[in-house]
Amino acid sequence: MRLRVISGVGVVTVAAIVSGCGSEPAPQVNKSTKADTAAASKQAKAAKAAAAAKVKANELGQVPVLMYHRIIKNPATTDDRTPEQFRADLDRLARDGYVPVTAAEFVTGKMDIPAGKHPVVLTFDDSSPSQLTLDELGQPKPDTAVAILREAAAKHPGFRPVATFYVTRDMFGKTVKEEQAQILLWLKDNGFDLGNHTRDHLNLRGRPKNDVEEQIGSIAKEIGALAYAKPVTIALPYGNQPSKKEWAARGKLGDASYDHKGVFLAGYTPAASPFSRSFDPLGIPRIKAMDKKGDCAQFCSTAWLDWLKSNPDMRYTSDGDVTTVAYPKFKNPFLRTTFKTYALAY
Repeated sequence: MRLRVISGVGVVTVAAIVSGCGSEPAPQVNKSTKADTAAASKQAKAAKAAAAAKVKANELGQVPVLMYHRIIKNPATTDDRTPEQFRADLDRLARDGYVPVTAAEFVTGKMDIPAGKHPVVLTFDDSSPSQLTLDELGQPKPDTAVAILREAAAKHPGFRPVATFYVTRDMFGKTVKEEQAQILLWLKDNGFDLGNHTRDHLNLRGRPKNDVEEQIGSIAKEIGALAYAKPVTIALPYGNQPSKKEWAARGKLGDASYDHKGVFLAGYTPAASPFSRSFDPLGIPRIKAMDKKGDCAQFCSTAWLDWLKSNPDMRYTSDGDVTTVAYPKFKNPFLRTTFKTYALAY
């Protein structure tokens, strides 16, 4: 946190020059300086608290992490969304005051969004060509997820065109190493987040540790070699955790290791704030992107976004300052103790 030095605070007295030695006297800071600085700091914090209260900031609230797969004109499964549906999803998020953040930004608590806005994490599994294919000029092809997301950002000022792509060996349909590197580097260079989704998209439940480390570590090494990036998070295939949850977060393959700060599942609820006691970095739920149909009448994106809109006190609302964790005082018991020094309760 930065503090501005206020000129004119405190009184400096100058000692007399002793016996003509010509050395400059050491300034003596008046004791009132510390008190004045403390008062100024207290006043600044009070101003921040007042600003947080004005926008009803609640950085202990819940965050929707939306799970997408293919964006195609003719959906084959309920996991798929059409380009029109995806556009409607993004328009709804923008209208409701959401600003996209990456999975890496979310798990590390670095969600730098304007005051009064709400973070949303857009995640895409399986690294399919429908998510990103580049044309002959190296630009996203129309109706791919990335192209649509950039359209939404241009249409809605302040709506960040960022998302997290969970990569498997499919590599967006590319088999040539140079083409794989091109597409991964394009994503990284344009502010997108690369995550681990295992090499072969196998169910890790019940598999021995060496199999888990092989599946996770091998794709991590490939992403590193192609894009010079180390995934900060992983999304588990089918949302299934290995026998020991820690295996998904940390492991080693040969001379290379992986250390994920967040492990994402495929659950049916919004995620706890990373500043909340409820936050479990080894099991972060995601919400399937779908309309209110069947089980999705309660458990998919449209239903949960409706619920969060109807229960604003449960939703994460930013105070616009990444150096503080702002929330109403009565929520103090829910703050993780590791963030106590950043607390701004009002």
